[in-house]
Amino acid sequence: MAKLSDDEIRDGLVGLPDWSREGDEIVRNYELDSFPAVIAFVGRIADLAEAADHHPDLDIRYNRLRVALTSHDSGGLTKRDFKLATSIEAALDGTS
Repeated sequence: MAKLSDDEIRDGLVGLPDWSREGDEIVRNYELDSFPAVIAFVGRIADLAEAADHHPDLDIRYNRLRVALTSHDSGGLTKRDFKLATSIEAALDGTS
């Protein structure tokens, strides 16, 4: 899949206001009510990632979770990253 241009990345982040770009990744930090809530959310993310065959980097710190997305095989950000980020947002809201 083709890497996105800087303009395309900026445009993609407009639809994901809680996400930001860090180099060749888009990232979001979540803070949930408890450790079990974070683990349950990670389970939903895992299901989405498996279905998409696209796997984020996850960092769990008690009730905080950092999600980072990039397309390593494409050498940067692609539409896959933004699609999975959108799905993760829906999973947070319980709509996925």
